[in-house]
Amino acid sequence: MLRLKHVTDPRWADLVEKDLEEVLTDHAYCEQKAASTAISLIVKFPEFPELVQEMSALAQEEMEHFSRVHEIIMKRGFKLGQERKDEYVNELLGFLKKGNSKAGQLVEKLLFAAMIEARSCERFRVLSEHIEDSELALFYKELMASEAGHHTMFLKLARKFGIPAGIDVDARWNEFLEFEAGMIENYEQRARIHG
Repeated sequence: MLRLKHVTDPRWADLVEKDLEEVLTDHAYCEQKAASTAISLIVKFPEFPELVQEMSALAQEEMEHFSRVHEIIMKRGFKLGQERKDEYVNELLGFLKKGNSKAGQLVEKLLFAAMIEARSCERFRVLSEHIEDSELALFYKELMASEAGHHTMFLKLARKFGIPAGIDVDARWNEFLEFEAGMIENYEQRARIHG
């Protein structure tokens, strides 16, 4: 379903287990940034009612996930650290086409979000299957299903708004998949959700 062209080495889960406080802090901020992205899409594209409804629900869900990750952090005696720079997201942002029509801008942002959700889903699957911590394995299995739904929703919206505007959304999605496959290998050596 995700069609990712590079799969995460399961040994990445070992890195995560060695530095749970780091990855949980990184994960919490990933959820916060996902909520912020949803809100920014509402602000930039308020003329699309379906988009506004979907993003409103998504922002709430992502902040609920943030709260759940923060609860796990506190339960384990950790503290939410400072936000980390996410090189993966920044590199992916650099791939977005600039100067598009409004529909083109929206499609780029929706595909960008779909890509991040796809990689999050895949990383959560790796954690659910390979981490020894049973509480976290169950938690990540649940979130994996949620991220898969977000990924599908973003692709559906990209097609809904892009195809009528003459944008070959599937061709552009394939370009995202190829680009991301070339960059993700650089981000497997740290205890971070993406990079």
